[in-house]
Formats: sequence, C-alpha cells, structure tokens
Amino acid sequence: MEAVKCLSGGASLEANAESVLRAITPSLDPTRHKGQAGKIAVIGGCREYTGAPYFAAISALKIGADLSHVFCTEGAATVIKSYSPELIVHPILEESYNISGVNDEGKRDISKKILSEFDKWMERFDCLVVGPGLGRDPFLLECVSKIMTRARQSNVPIVVDGDGLFLVTNSIELVSGYRLAVLTPNVNEYKRLVQKVLGCDVNDQNTHGELLSLSKQIGNVTILRKGKSDLISDGEKVQSVSIYGSPRRCGGQGDILSGSVAVFLSWARQCNSAAERESTISRTNPTVLGCIAGSALLRKAAALAFEHKKRSTLTTDIIEHLGQSLEAISPAS
Repeated sequence: MEAVKCLSGGASLEANAESVLRAITPSLDPTRHKGQAGKIAVIGGCREYTGAPYFAAISALKIGADLSHVFCTEGAATVIKSYSPELIVHPILEESYNISGVNDEGKRDISKKILSEFDKWMERFDCLVVGPGLGRDPFLLECVSKIMTRARQSNVPIVVDGDGLFLVTNSIELVSGYRLAVLTPNVNEYKRLVQKVLGCDVNDQNTHGELLSLSKQIGNVTILRKGKSDLISDGEKVQSVSIYGSPRRCGGQGDILSGSVAVFLSWARQCNSAAERESTISRTNPTVLGCIAGSALLRKAAALAFEHKKRSTLTTDIIEHLGQSLEAISPAS
C-alpha cells in the first residue's frame, strides 16, 4: 500500500496518515539504548512565556522520544523545570533587559558564550524546535539566529514555530534552501510569510499553488500550513491531513504539533537509513513525513481528549492522549 498519496503541479490528495505513522514509528526494542528513539531540543522560553516550550518538549517525550531538552532564559528555567522533572533545562539565553548596562563588546562576548554553550550539545540532537515561547527580544533573537545557523551547518533538522516564524519571516536567509527546515505557520503567520516572500496577499482561490510557490521561493523548505485541513508542501507536491480533531481551540496545540513533528521527522530520517531503503516511505522527504504524522496524531489526540472533556478540554488533556492515540494506530511491539 502506498503510504503517501500525492500529486504535483499544485494538486492535492489526502495523505494516508495512518500508514505513515505505522511505517515510521519504531518498535519498542529492548536491545536499543537511551537516545536511539530521539533526542529533541526546544529553543524557547522567556520570562513571559513558559508554557509553550514545556508543551513542545513534553509532547516529544509523550510520543516516544528518549530525551527532551529546553534552552531558555534564566527567568524561565525554574518555572519550566517545575512543570516536570523529565525535561533537561538549560538557562543559557539572555534578554536585553538583563544586560541593559553592558556595552556592545560585552554583548558580543555574551553572545559568543551562549553559542559556545549550545555547541557543547549540538551534535547530540536529532532535531531542534525553534520558537515556542521565544518572545521577540532583539538580543535573544540575534542569539537564536546564530544557533540556527550553526544547526544548519551541522545538518540538524529545524522545526520553526511561534516567535521563531517571526524571526524567520524577517530573516528568511536563515532557512532559505535548507531542505531540513520545517515551518509551521498558523493563519496570521502564513499571511506574513506570503506577503514577505511572494509580495502579495494570501489567495484563497489558489491555496495549493500558492503554497507550492511559497515553498519553492524559500528553496524547497517544508511548510505545514495549519488550518481546517493542514496543508503540507516541500515545493514538489502538496498533501493534506483532514482527520477531524476537536472544535475546542485552546492555546498550545501548535506547540504540541511542533514537538510531534520534530520526533516523527527524526524517526523518518532513521527509516531512510534502515534496510527498507527501497520502500515508498523511505523515498519520501522525511520532513514531509514528519509533518503528516505530527498533524495526524495531534488531531486524533485532540478528538479523544474532547470526547472525554468536551468544552473544558485543555492542551494538557490532549498531551495525555498522545501515547494512547499513537498506540491505537501503531501498536508497540
């Protein structure tokens, strides 16, 4: 069975998401050691926003990643750590207010120190999630730009969400031409991307063609346009995931998605290196597979959570149903 159905040239077919999930989810093998099922890092979290990086990082663990790190500011670190002892939290980022009395040379030294500290961990990660709860502090964004550049030099996949999309929209060269980058814009973030890159307003009459053009213009990065149906394109084809989720639109679901995509992207890349190299699934862009799987699982978990909690459904309820939803599709063996 083909795991992914697609058409090029702007047409779109529904992705066979359950087949993708089954194909790329690794079995629970007792011979594997810690870390082989995925090591994810979330770059985000400042004094105002601590929930978003937690949601992304804990979702990665709930799906099956072995280790989940959060790189954040000192003001966010204690709060994030208090949410769960499962996360490895690194309080290395700085905001402008905290270094207001430092001159330009001192700021450059701080920036170098932050990058040096991150470099110690870079090679351990299978994927970065950049943006949840990042905020828009200029110095912080400058440092994260350098981290993204270093990750790109090391061929580490990057999933960009939230304030990371604000950063990328204003500095498109950070991801341009990087085939291991994934952008996950919502309606407003997508609108800003289209205006910046294509120089026009969103055209709802040519949704698929526009998404193809946007991805191609940024150098074939993969874009997951969130909406009633999630649309995914790497500039070669457009695919959709329309599984019904939940009518409850509580904040934080995008953070679950970014953490989920990071894990599935990592697993899809492992498939490309495995024995089934000649299969249809292995020949499909791993960033696209990660988006299909992440979108489908979030929607299924949201539907299950809403079934139990109805109008009171929160993001934490959806996170608690991630494992059950994945197990129902791809039972552990």
